[in-house]
Amino acid sequence: MMFTGLISELGTVTAISNGNNSAIFTIAAPLLIAEIKLGDSIAVNGVCLTARSVSGREFTADVMVQTLTLTSLAQTIVGSHVNLELAAQLSDRMGGHMVQGHVDGTATVLAFTPGDKWVQFDIKVPEHLGRYIVNQGSICIDGVSLTVGEIADATNVVTVWLIRETLKRTNLSTKKPGDLVNIEVDVLAKYVERLLAKGDKS
Repeated sequence: MMFTGLISELGTVTAISNGNNSAIFTIAAPLLIAEIKLGDSIAVNGVCLTARSVSGREFTADVMVQTLTLTSLAQTIVGSHVNLELAAQLSDRMGGHMVQGHVDGTATVLAFTPGDKWVQFDIKVPEHLGRYIVNQGSICIDGVSLTVGEIADATNVVTVWLIRETLKRTNLSTKKPGDLVNIEVDVLAKYVERLLAKGDKS
């Protein structure tokens, strides 16, 4: 399954039912609901989930306990706005970058600094993910495909700049220092690392 990191709709969590090993999220998606079918893959804040039911303007999805442990979905409450994207089709333009919906970890929001034409967004990523991030490379934050402005290797602080359209179409404008966001690094970097580690075995 593949996504592009271009958000299709800002959905709203309307109910959360917690079980022993999972939770069921009910999400209102009035703009996308006509395109969502049972079993479809949907990226919710960058996490690939499967639609288990579709009714009216809402769909439900199971969120396993491991997903809650590894992602920022554990902080989601009723009323939270979530970034939604349907799986890419072969006919779609590749406007963002290749995103799998497999979150690599969470980062902590450090600062949200408005400017004249954009907002500077600073996050601290886990040290083990920093090696996959490069200046002007791609990063996916809460499901949003963004270009890395700067990365400070000594502190693992990543800076991106958010334009007004991104702020309007996503939930990144609601983030505050201390909040967690889901991070998916560029999968191509991980493939290159593995190829180099394995070496030429032929």
